[in-house]
Amino acid sequence: EAIVHHLERGKAGREAAIAGAQDIGLAVAASTATTLVIFLPVIFVEGVSGILFRGFAAVVVFSLTCSLLVSLSVVPMLCARFLGKGDAPPSRWGRLAQLGEGMLVRLDGFYRRLLAGALRRRGLVVAVAVVAFGGSLFIIPQLGTELLPPSDEGEVMVRGEMEVGTKLPLVDRQTRQLEAIVTPAVPEAVAIITESSQNAENEIRLALSPASSRKRSNVDIAADLRQRLEGQVAGVEVRVRAPQGQFLLDRLLGGSEGLTVEVRGYDLQTLRALSDRVAKVVAEVEGVTDVRQSRDDGTPEQSLTFDRDELAALGLTARDVAETLETAIAGRQAGQYRAGGNDHRILVRLQDADQLAIDRVLDMTLPTPDGRRIALRNVVTVEATRGPIVIERKDQQRMVTVNANIADRDLGSVAKDVSERLREVPHPEGYDLKLGGNVEEQDEAFGELLVTLGLALMLVYMVLASQYESLRDPLLVMLSVPMAGVGVLVTLFATGTTLNIQSYIGCIMLGGIVVNNAILLVDQAGNLRRQGAGPREAALESGRRRLRPILMTTLTTILGLLPLALGIGEGADAQAPLAIAVIGGLLVSALVTLVLVPAVSSYGEAI
Repeated sequence: EAIVHHLERGKAGREAAIAGAQDIGLAVAASTATTLVIFLPVIFVEGVSGILFRGFAAVVVFSLTCSLLVSLSVVPMLCARFLGKGDAPPSRWGRLAQLGEGMLVRLDGFYRRLLAGALRRRGLVVAVAVVAFGGSLFIIPQLGTELLPPSDEGEVMVRGEMEVGTKLPLVDRQTRQLEAIVTPAVPEAVAIITESSQNAENEIRLALSPASSRKRSNVDIAADLRQRLEGQVAGVEVRVRAPQGQFLLDRLLGGSEGLTVEVRGYDLQTLRALSDRVAKVVAEVEGVTDVRQSRDDGTPEQSLTFDRDELAALGLTARDVAETLETAIAGRQAGQYRAGGNDHRILVRLQDADQLAIDRVLDMTLPTPDGRRIALRNVVTVEATRGPIVIERKDQQRMVTVNANIADRDLGSVAKDVSERLREVPHPEGYDLKLGGNVEEQDEAFGELLVTLGLALMLVYMVLASQYESLRDPLLVMLSVPMAGVGVLVTLFATGTTLNIQSYIGCIMLGGIVVNNAILLVDQAGNLRRQGAGPREAALESGRRRLRPILMTTLTTILGLLPLALGIGEGADAQAPLAIAVIGGLLVSALVTLVLVPAVSSYGEAI
């Protein structure tokens, strides 16, 4: 655009290319540098955000660096060789060009009148901008929050749990009944994997056809299966899950589900009682489905308590009884068998010891020192109990987790409601109820990204201050940043998009992108002021000269992000919030910058 301006003033191609490159060289370098520095803090972000976006930042930095070199070398050279030397375009393109030129002329005239009016009412322009920014802050509580945006992963998982200790053949039989109901109910499935385990659990994993080729989303399919399976298979507690953008997250966080409440303490029985109460409270919150506790009733077992007084009267010790039981059930090494240079242990125990009924164990006899033999049942007391399958710990505390899936609501709003309900749950001193899993990761990620955004804006200001050798000029340029925030919040609210790490990265990107338009205006106005123009005249003329470049750069960025914002293609909806945030912020910022920056800049003696 700058080279064309010099060509229209009668300069030759080579001279116009040199003059145009000199005119905007500083502005282009400054705008590129501001975009580059915003990604510097992203490289040092930890956690999920760093893992997801560190490579993205590196690619953008490399691409922009190459683009800057090309724009200041190859583009002026090509303009010098080809602009103004080609043949006349075909007639139809000529008419189209004339139509476009006419529209731009009318737009230019409208913008001149708008800018002239804004310069006459600068206080009103600033007041409207401040009110718009303040009003947009009220939108923040209305936006949902989540770690990652929902995305149809083309998968549905049906999980069933039976009573701990259930034999595998029975688990397998009930799993087949589940499969018989699920398979015909999901014609969209292209593959089904069924698994039964000895922990009395089963899982049916359905891989669906591409989202573009089916009418139901995986969430709709999961909701339908949840209704069909409820109470249909005896002895099986069924949970249905539709992964929503959690494939990568589950692997980063070790398989964490939608919402996790951590019940921490010491005594396992107290933890069990508290987790039961928490599970009931969580299940009552709107949007929560498939509540599950990590600690089950435990494996059925028989606890033997020794009668030490009776043992002492018979001349026996507890160790004698324990060693007899160990030999009979667990086995005891009786020697070594050597063959072919290899040693093999000889283990002696009762036949089918792992399947002995408790009565047969109690019928075992023990020899006493005086030669008598007594039955084991005479010196022990039997109690049926359950032993814990696993004891979880976190921060050196025992823990039971309550997990739940989320449907039709965002993670942030559900977590807020659950947190409020947990405050009403009484618990003994030394026991804590905390939200963990994705909620904990979300809070950490948002905190890191908020710090990253602040650092990015500081770096942008430092780059601008070094370029302009002024502390005032960068402040004028950065007026476009809060206006971009207005656009982001309004656009996210209008499109029903949540605040997540994708939209946060979009906001960080905007911190370096939106100042580019203001840089063009301020740089041009500064050149005009150095040539003797007054503040008002410089503001008017800089707006007129930079209108087309600003519109072109804004529209090219928006059009490039539009397919991503619309979620076109498999998996694109997971990246859509980033594009939506950038489009909304860039559009509003560009429109406001064309009016607000000239109005504010005309207040001072220097731009």
